[in-house]
Amino acid sequence: MDAGAWDDRYAGEGLVWHAEPNRFVAEALADRAPGTALDVACGEGRNAAWLAERGWAATGVDFSPVGLAKAARLATERGVAVQLIEADVTSWTPPAVGFDVVVVAYLQLPPAQRGEALRRAMAAVAPSGELLVVAHDARNLTEGVGGPQDPAVLYGPDDVLADLDACDAADLRVVQAEVVERPVVTDGGPRVALDCLVRVRRVGPDGEGR
Repeated sequence: MDAGAWDDRYAGEGLVWHAEPNRFVAEALADRAPGTALDVACGEGRNAAWLAERGWAATGVDFSPVGLAKAARLATERGVAVQLIEADVTSWTPPAVGFDVVVVAYLQLPPAQRGEALRRAMAAVAPSGELLVVAHDARNLTEGVGGPQDPAVLYGPDDVLADLDACDAADLRVVQAEVVERPVVTDGGPRVALDCLVRVRRVGPDGEGR
């Protein structure tokens, strides 16, 4: 989908997604000391706003101005400040090693575009910082529920790690790379969606991640 298609999807008054953060983003970052955070393809800003509420200096980037307007509104409603940037994450160059955490949540793109976006996101991670990727897993198409029904935009942990291998960086350490279950309430009762969850840290001067 291009920016115009996402503008159309976000055009309604209410949120397309709920206002709470993604559960895996919240679990991974709830106990982490705040710093600087980048939410890549932030959409309506739920993860960026949550981070800002917890004391992070949060930046969100997305190519949909309608989505960003909703993100700005959500931040205002929460009483927090989030820097919002209108840009295509497959071509936008973030500040190099500029963020303690970079979140990429449900950025479902074909392989070439996905790889470009993820490598740019990884380049934005500061020493001792972390890249957190959550996505609809490829297995979700046949074993889970919801999410895109186009296999071309679904991927798994191995795909993310292969994309990041192209960074050719010796200072990256994989913290987590697995398929995780996400409970979903449907009209037919409770179901389980399958998500890809990857966390990669850039080793700091002390040899550890932040």
